[in-house]
Amino acid sequence: MNDLMTDSFVSAAAAAAAQGKQGGGSADGGGGGPAPLTMAFLLLMHAMSVSRGQLQVGFYSDSCPDAEDIVTAAVQDAAGSDPTVLPALLRLQFHDCFVRGCDASVLIRSARNDAEVNNNKHQGLRGQDVVDAAKAELEDQCPGVVSCADIIALAARDAIAMTGGPSFDVPTGRRDGLISNLRDADVLPDVVDSIQVLRSRFAASGLNDRDLVLLTAAHTIGTTACFFVKDRLYNYRLRGGGVGSDPSIPPAFLSELKARCAPGDFNTRVALDRGSERDFDLSILRNIRSGLAVIASDAALDASNATRGLVTAYLGAASPRFAQDFVAAMVKMGTIGALTGDDGEVRDVCSQFNTD
Repeated sequence: MNDLMTDSFVSAAAAAAAQGKQGGGSADGGGGGPAPLTMAFLLLMHAMSVSRGQLQVGFYSDSCPDAEDIVTAAVQDAAGSDPTVLPALLRLQFHDCFVRGCDASVLIRSARNDAEVNNNKHQGLRGQDVVDAAKAELEDQCPGVVSCADIIALAARDAIAMTGGPSFDVPTGRRDGLISNLRDADVLPDVVDSIQVLRSRFAASGLNDRDLVLLTAAHTIGTTACFFVKDRLYNYRLRGGGVGSDPSIPPAFLSELKARCAPGDFNTRVALDRGSERDFDLSILRNIRSGLAVIASDAALDASNATRGLVTAYLGAASPRFAQDFVAAMVKMGTIGALTGDDGEVRDVCSQFNTD
């Protein structure tokens, strides 16, 4: 999922804290209040939270009490000078968790350029400097305690709240991985994937259709580069042979996108959520149903009865549940392949293994 960016297990306290814009939010604000949370939902979230093994909310409450505040401060500081780092932090967590699990393997840098981050599917990945800044402060206060994998998860949580999305607790206790291979990132979803391929990739990570829709909805904030749009505009394979523009794009929107992304322009940024890219709201789902998705993988949600039905539901009767369901999907994603206990390590520096 490209630049939010994306789709459990939160405690009852986390669920009670969930709040966010609902309904027809727009770039100038708008949207309703927090979704009502039923007792059944609270009990479900609590049961799910305690089923996550050694991941738990408040894991560092004794060993490093200020850990989460330190991460939040680092995100706030970065966003103060560059608000676009917020969607980048969501993308960073998605890219980390989908490859070998949520183990911070995406942060490893290699002099041989053969680490996970060197895969082309990570092109344009940002936010590592925010994680590094938080880690440096944490090492000053609590050396060897807080993992880089947990910093990624907490930073993504903070980024959602800072764009008007729901606030929620994140179970922590992840350890950092010991492997980072370029080819492992081939499993990442691609912007040109069909709905069948997307569903298969998500299922391989233990995520279902609802998670796919909810995590794609994270594209409500952020931009993407024309590089990820160009094939849909100029090199789309047509049924009769040859190439052209994706015929599913409405003519007026196609002209708008082509004006933004001229042939050969790979770097200009385009809002993923047309008209509402700075606010966390349901506008992205509305745009998908209206044919106004910018990247093909977002548009693909309209190509399946199952995912289209979920999009339609969240724009209708299920809209009050969107915030709590999004939180559940985010926290669920954050548990993929998580290392706990004595597995892995807690890196001293996020970009290199301790054994180096």
